[in-house]
Amino acid sequence: MSVDTAVTAPTPASLNTAAARLGDSLTRNQKLGYIVVLGTLVALGPFTVDMYLPAFPAVQADLRTTETLIQLTLTATMVGFGLGQLVAGPLSDSLGRRRPLLIATAIHVLSSISILFANDVTSVMIGRVGQGLGAAGSAVVAMAMVRDMFGGQGLVRMLARMALVSGTAPVVAPLAGAAILSFAPWRGIFVALAIYGTLMTLTAALFLRETHDRERRGQLSTRAIRQRYRVLFHDPVFLGVALVSGMTFSALFSYLSASSFILQDQYDFSTPQFAMTFGVNAVGLVVFTQTGARLMRRLPPRTVMAIGVSIVSAGALSLLILGEAGVGMPWVLVALFFTVAPLGLILPTAQILALNDHPNEAGTAASLLGALNFAVAGSISPLVSVLGISVTSMATVMVGSMMLAHASFWLVVRRKASADVLR
Repeated sequence: MSVDTAVTAPTPASLNTAAARLGDSLTRNQKLGYIVVLGTLVALGPFTVDMYLPAFPAVQADLRTTETLIQLTLTATMVGFGLGQLVAGPLSDSLGRRRPLLIATAIHVLSSISILFANDVTSVMIGRVGQGLGAAGSAVVAMAMVRDMFGGQGLVRMLARMALVSGTAPVVAPLAGAAILSFAPWRGIFVALAIYGTLMTLTAALFLRETHDRERRGQLSTRAIRQRYRVLFHDPVFLGVALVSGMTFSALFSYLSASSFILQDQYDFSTPQFAMTFGVNAVGLVVFTQTGARLMRRLPPRTVMAIGVSIVSAGALSLLILGEAGVGMPWVLVALFFTVAPLGLILPTAQILALNDHPNEAGTAASLLGALNFAVAGSISPLVSVLGISVTSMATVMVGSMMLAHASFWLVVRRKASADVLR
């Protein structure tokens, strides 16, 4: 794949060599430290989303608003995620990783505090956009730092190990949110998020070194940033992977936005029961993520992605059939598990395929992939509410999303042999 030299930067080969040396120079304990810190930075996003989910009914009652508007506060978070990633990635490619990271986490803290004083749903939405901006910046920069330091199988291993850390967020976050709601009003959740963001800001400032050296940075100019995006938009593999990832995110966020109302309002789950159900699915997501990393030791990444897309599609179709048939909740929960958990085979693989061929613009690639994920998911997941929140409507959106993911995978990603090469 050719890279336009209008952006002043070393060649991909030299970058991969430098990245390998930087990662290889770390001791085992140092690598563990990076895994924990970068994993918790990535987890800031899932915590921001998932910790809030059990509070949906309480927020609706307190602000005297509708289910649809409460769902839009989740969409507002995704809008923030998308915008934040578009900004943070290019900045980190030009300015280095630490400064954009610290700014992003500070924005998250200030936005969390602003929600404490919100007295209407519009104010909550504005705060949630800010939280998304900050969490997105921290996640993008964390991913770019990993790509700076590692390539090939080292990148696969680091992403998988980070996922063990960040993957605990969907397990712990709803349980933590439910625990806070047992003794505090819903605003207590945002106190906890503000504390989390503050701790991550301090940790990043004190312990993370700069991984994107000055000689490897591109220019900070509109022309240079535009050129990086041009490289990505002219890569059919990147675009195909981004569409697979975006449609997969749409299925995930359809579940995130509707599950609280479906399980708590329609099936009378208590807040702890909802949190436990959510946690089981999240544990499954982590298990499938680690399974995918092990499979990639022997199978091409595209093959692992194909397995994941197939399982999720089958789970979503089963969920739709069960919803239409009015089958009891136990079977619905089984189908839901096999729709959500196998996403762990798809999303990390998409990150690897998207970043693998773009060491020159790792931050921009991570940001664009994330922005497209949230833009697509933010546009599609509200259809669950439009169709009337139910198991059937949620499954319908999931099935449609996975059909498009299948089309992108088989028509674009699967045909590009270079996508199998981990460098």
